[in-house]
Amino acid sequence: MKGKIVIVPLGENDFLELNRLAAHMAQVFACAVDILSGARVPEEAYSPVRGQYFAMILLQKLELLRSAEREKILALVDEDLFTPDRAWVIGASDRIAGTSVISTHRLRQEYFGFEDEEEVVYHRTCKEAVHQLGHLFGMRSCRNPRCAMFTTERMQDIDIKREKFCDNCLRQIGRKV
Repeated sequence: MKGKIVIVPLGENDFLELNRLAAHMAQVFACAVDILSGARVPEEAYSPVRGQYFAMILLQKLELLRSAEREKILALVDEDLFTPDRAWVIGASDRIAGTSVISTHRLRQEYFGFEDEEEVVYHRTCKEAVHQLGHLFGMRSCRNPRCAMFTTERMQDIDIKREKFCDNCLRQIGRKV
C-alpha cells in the first residue's frame, strides 16, 4: 500500500483552500489525501509566557489520529508555533510519529504589516506542506533554493522556492512514496 496523507485543520480553516491543498498534495505525492473534520487547537500546547503554541505537543497529539503506519498527518493551524530550539517555526515534523504541523500565522502578509493576500498565503502554505510531508516520507533538506525541500530561514526563501521537488529530490521521493 502506498502512503496516505491526512490533513487535519486545527481551529478555523477555509474548507475550499483545504480541498485545493489536498488536491495539490495528492498530485505531488501520488497518493490518497483525506481531510478530517476540524478539531480544536489543544490548549495544553499553549505557553502563556511566550504567547505561542509548542509544536512538539501538537505533534504528539496528532499521533493519536493515525489509523495506519503508512498514514502521514499534516495539521494546519493559524496560531504562532515554537520548538525548544527555535523562537518560532512555520512548520515542524516528527518522522517517527508520522506527524507534521504548519502554522499560517507568519505566512500572512498582515503579520509584516501589509495587506493580506489569500493567494500568497495559499502558495506559501502549499510549499511548506510539500516540505513537511517530504520529511515524513524520508526526504532531507535540499540545497536547491527553488526546491520545496529547501530549508526556510526567511520569508523570501518560501517565496523563491516552488511548490514541488527539484529533479534530484523527485527521483528520491519516487523511491520512498
